[in-house]
Amino acid sequence: MNWLISFFAWMGEFFGNGENWSGPGGIPMRLLEHLEFSALALLLAVLVAVPLGLVIGHTGRGEVLVVISANLARALPTLGLLVMFVLLLGTASIWPVIIPLVLLSVPPILVNTFEGIKGVDPDLRDAAYGMGLRGGQVLGRVLVPVALPLILLGCRLSAIQVVATTTVAAYTGLGGLGRYVIDGFATKDYAGVVGGSVLIVLFALVVQLLFTLAQRVTVSPGVSRRVNVR
Repeated sequence: MNWLISFFAWMGEFFGNGENWSGPGGIPMRLLEHLEFSALALLLAVLVAVPLGLVIGHTGRGEVLVVISANLARALPTLGLLVMFVLLLGTASIWPVIIPLVLLSVPPILVNTFEGIKGVDPDLRDAAYGMGLRGGQVLGRVLVPVALPLILLGCRLSAIQVVATTTVAAYTGLGGLGRYVIDGFATKDYAGVVGGSVLIVLFALVVQLLFTLAQRVTVSPGVSRRVNVR
């Protein structure tokens, strides 16, 4: 019970401190930095993984790449990658942080995009070809709309993972919400550790909610019912 009391006391201390809401180290600025890192990493991962997943799922060529990607997602250590790229590239830019985040974000998007395309009912493919559609048209007009729920699921999983792991950006001296956690542990400012952790969790929940809303808006009701039935 004491830990719970301490938790809420530290939260009150952190969020009630006016200095934490202004300046370059304030919550709005740290949140903006965290959003910048996360959005850039996710965008690059989507640009790489979605086209690859679409092509591999549609043609069936390169499936081994999907398997390797799925296994790498479980094996790659975020902090180890970060340290390696910092040693290689230095800390003069954000790329030592962005590259590991992209590498960790690609597998869920690639795997779900591939599975979404590959799992489309073969009868739908045959019907599309029977109507005179060609390969690219079948992919864009038939397969992608049906696979969209799984594609968005992969993006959502990667987005949440990126938001959570962007915390490690603070190890390189960059900003983001991770600064509160890393600096808090270094200076035994446990109010900062708790406050930063709460902000990261809330940020991840907001991202999940936004992707859930995006799926409801972009996925047709008929496709949603097919997915729910499965």
